Amino acid sequence: MFKHILIPADGSANAQRAIDKAIGLAQAFKSQVTAIYVIDPYAFTGVGTDFAYGHAEYLSAATAEGNQALQIAKDAFRLAGLEITTTVVEGHAVYKGILETATNIGADLIVIASHGRKGLEKLILGSVTSQVLSHAHLPVLVVRE
Repeated sequence: MFKHILIPADGSANAQRAIDKAIGLAQAFKSQVTAIYVIDPYAFTGVGTDFAYGHAEYLSAATAEGNQALQIAKDAFRLAGLEITTTVVEGHAVYKGILETATNIGADLIVIASHGRKGLEKLILGSVTSQVLSHAHLPVLVVRE
């Protein structure tokens, strides 16, 4: 039923639950799986040479964090005897990076965690999952806390 599953990973416990669900689906449907970590390269703002140095530091730290989150997914899939492709992706907005990647790789399902933010926290931080749900043109499985 699902030939290619996309998992946005962020290294959180909730993302681990989404990885576990994706493992079950991949086993059931013999699906190809890709896990991504999306970096917004424009999240850092500044001016002049300080911006260039700070931006490079930001991208380096974000890439390292992404690789660590993706290693968690790799380890979980390896333990289940499954293969997974992983990559760090840059996207102007995280949700756009997820959806663009889904289109580019031909994913037919996104398995994504919801962090369950409420109130002011949701208003300030927004919700990547909500944005993915609002803009996706393919099935999305949301794994909640």
